Amino acid sequence: MPVRQMKESSEQHLVIKPHLQNPMNPAKKTTKAAQNGKGPPPQENHKQTLPQSKNKGRRKGRGGRKPDQGDVMMRPSCGPCTVTLTSSANGNVENGCISDMGFPTSSKSLSFARRPGYGQVGTKCIVKANHFFAELPDKDLNQYDVTITPEVSSRTVNRSIIAELVRLYKESDLGMRLPAYDGRKSLYTAGQLPFAWREFKIKLVDEEAGVNGPKREREYRVVIKFVARANLHHLGQFLAGKRADAPQEALQILDIVLRELSTKRYCPIGRSFFSPDIRTPQRLGEGLESWCGFYQSIRPTQMGLSLNIDMASAAFIEPLPVVEFVGQLLGKDVLSRPLSDADRIKIKKALRGVKVEVTHRGSVRRKYRVSGLTSQPTRELVFPVDENSTMKSVVEYFQEMYGFTIQYTHLPCLQVGNQKKANYLPMEACKIVEGQRYTKRLNEKQITALLKVTCQRPRDRENDILRQTIQHNAYDQDPYAKEFGIKISEKLASVEARILPAPWLKYHESGKEKNCLPQIGQWNMMNKKMINGMTVCRWACINFSRSVQDSVARTFCNELAQMCQVSGMEFNPEPVIPIYNAKPEQVEKALKHVYHVSASKTKGKELELLLAILPDNNGSLYGDLKRICETDLGLISQCCLTKHVFKITKQYLANVSLKINVKMGGRNTVLLDAVSCRIPLVSDIPTIIFGADVTHPENGEDSSPSIAAVVASQDWPEVTKYAGLVCAQAHRQELIQDLYKTWHDPVRGTVSGGMIRDLLVSFRKATGQKPLRIIFYRDGVSEGQFYQVLLYELDAIRKACASLEPNYQPPVTFIVVQKRHHTRLFANNYRDRSSTDRSGNILPGTVVDSKICHPTEFDFYLCSHAGIQGTSRPAHYHVLWDENNFTADGIQSLTNNLCYTYARCTRSVSVVPPAYYAHLAAFRARFYMEPDMQENGSTGDDNGHSSKGTRGAGDYSVKPLPDLKENVKRVMFYC
Repeated sequence: MPVRQMKESSEQHLVIKPHLQNPMNPAKKTTKAAQNGKGPPPQENHKQTLPQSKNKGRRKGRGGRKPDQGDVMMRPSCGPCTVTLTSSANGNVENGCISDMGFPTSSKSLSFARRPGYGQVGTKCIVKANHFFAELPDKDLNQYDVTITPEVSSRTVNRSIIAELVRLYKESDLGMRLPAYDGRKSLYTAGQLPFAWREFKIKLVDEEAGVNGPKREREYRVVIKFVARANLHHLGQFLAGKRADAPQEALQILDIVLRELSTKRYCPIGRSFFSPDIRTPQRLGEGLESWCGFYQSIRPTQMGLSLNIDMASAAFIEPLPVVEFVGQLLGKDVLSRPLSDADRIKIKKALRGVKVEVTHRGSVRRKYRVSGLTSQPTRELVFPVDENSTMKSVVEYFQEMYGFTIQYTHLPCLQVGNQKKANYLPMEACKIVEGQRYTKRLNEKQITALLKVTCQRPRDRENDILRQTIQHNAYDQDPYAKEFGIKISEKLASVEARILPAPWLKYHESGKEKNCLPQIGQWNMMNKKMINGMTVCRWACINFSRSVQDSVARTFCNELAQMCQVSGMEFNPEPVIPIYNAKPEQVEKALKHVYHVSASKTKGKELELLLAILPDNNGSLYGDLKRICETDLGLISQCCLTKHVFKITKQYLANVSLKINVKMGGRNTVLLDAVSCRIPLVSDIPTIIFGADVTHPENGEDSSPSIAAVVASQDWPEVTKYAGLVCAQAHRQELIQDLYKTWHDPVRGTVSGGMIRDLLVSFRKATGQKPLRIIFYRDGVSEGQFYQVLLYELDAIRKACASLEPNYQPPVTFIVVQKRHHTRLFANNYRDRSSTDRSGNILPGTVVDSKICHPTEFDFYLCSHAGIQGTSRPAHYHVLWDENNFTADGIQSLTNNLCYTYARCTRSVSVVPPAYYAHLAAFRARFYMEPDMQENGSTGDDNGHSSKGTRGAGDYSVKPLPDLKENVKRVMFYC
């Protein structure tokens, strides 16, 4: 398709295209040398493909409609078909399930891709998984609605009320049933209760009111009403693969039942449980400690119901006296010295929302939540004690009322309760309540300390799962599991796995080693040259580190230039201008000075590369430098920390040279099968591979936007270079808003744009071909969002394609990549050194697509990397939509092979590179907006409107990120 044909179009129709039938040619036999790994596979000029795996149950056009449904909007069809979307006045699609780039209104018309069969490629082996078989109960599961009056917001109080109700009425009104309760509105029983509706009166003693003091008693009215019976037959059919839709209600009930006892024993947070008794808490510094715990979730799998159990750790606030906590937080003696304003702000931030209990009233241990900190010291605080506004000092009040002498009157008081009626508590009279998770950002030292606790070798982790959790929880003795007839196996699931072979990598012909076969997920650059080494003629260096002398900086730059040359680049040993020394706080001034001086030296030619030497602890310097270079000056930069400049290693220089080469637009290596056109469903026709991710602001950031990033391959058949685009969108919005968009231009009328469209056009410009196949790896989506994300984003891909050319609809395969899951795979025999890497983890290339995977859908676990420390976490890939008819072997081998093409190191990585790059690009883009965030304290611009802003759920406009410069967009700037 000529470039001019891919013109901007204002048409708003959605096109469903026919399947491209690509008969795969049977592969010719490879030589024995290739098969046993002693030599690369033979290269041939004509196209050929890998042998097809012996998959059962192949279907064409997977990821389409359910068998019992009529035609739906987004199903693959066997002939060209245009679905015209009639827009109503409010912009919604009237006959489909997607509003015009708005939220989908229905997901019932969509079913995910079915598993096409099982993979056969690779060396078969057995691994163990932290999944425990759960026998399906044979009892009826009944759901009841619970209404508590007066309404209670605390789940803990709700549970206490129901626990008291069960204690009083189990043997009478409840007919000996032991119900499970979700802490809110639902109660579940095995078998029916003797009534369909009943009201109970429950009196609850306020335990916080003290032991000897007068106990406060509250009465609650509890109404229990029958709602429904859960269908376990439906669940059984789903697990057997006879039904495609999961009965979420039944799964939810079983999950609540198995969590009931642990909820009473431990501190529940999300799907995990924590306790200081599982393992001794470790101090993390600044008043925090780590608690050990376990994650637990019931999952439908091919082996039936499975209980997924994993070890977990989290940061908790240490239950210290508040004065001691403040001393730890500030790292200094607070008992004798007054606090500075900065100290007061730090204390206020740390303690706001934290629960404390008073210690000055003997056995009366009332609990309060901290709302703030007084601006005055305790000795200056007075408050009205009666309606006549008679004032009394806090010091006097505590002395007279409780006989408590406040010693540290120079410290401020804690403010508790609401702001209207201020209650003051002296710090020394308060202790932090145990069991409060710390949800704010940890500092570097705390993260390091927490990682030390969580980082366990595979064998130790496996033992902890069995001993600390399975045996300690004794599910066979669990009264709730017994009541509901659930039996949990005490053995880890043994699972058949396969170890996929590493791919051959192609390097430049001028190097001693032209091809390379990685060993256990790694290789090196010795005797190899980059396949496409770039040229750097014009470069400069800025030194922001006071401790690095000119001579040290020059030596470092010389050695880096030499390494770039040895690795296959052409690198001018001399910078355009001498190394320029600058202060970190003058970053913008320094960058612009070097940019302009270099331009005048080179008679207007652009500077190609900027090296920057940064202090090891550089605060906002790194982010500021990247923002200015990439969105203002259009400079490609490479930052190096002072510690590496002083201690130069070959390994470090080699890694930096890899990064510089791809930032300049080069390639380090490519898959040999890619250049030999031997990758099924990639090599046969022009194929573009996308990666997409959304990063959300940290906890506590309640207004910052989320950042979406999309990268796409810009070379074919190599699929190694990825261009990236980023955009800001509404706070915590997971759907990528700017994949496709239209806007009205006064001159051109309706204009189409968006990240997918722009990347398709740039692929066309870079390769001279239009993509005839799309593979889309989407990172960061939780299971609960699968339908929403697929509906919205697949529709955006469709519209982006249709806007370029009528009837242009390349087939799409949409794969979700998940790393935040709790499945771990362990070697079957740790003594067998041939089945583990040096860290004791399973070997790179280990893939599992049976037993612990989904009963019917197309998913697999792939551990594509070698472990370094701790227990390797396999990536979970879920093919939601597949119009390219991938076999299990096809998508598993492609994904594994791509993991060896990551540009920044000579190791295979744990997540497929396009998804990894999208994550890096999104992380980088957060630096582009932070100065505004700090100045304005909000993400909106001055007038609350923006031409490029993305409308959020609250219908406010998110301030757009500054645009990347054109020369930056084209290369892998985020590496």
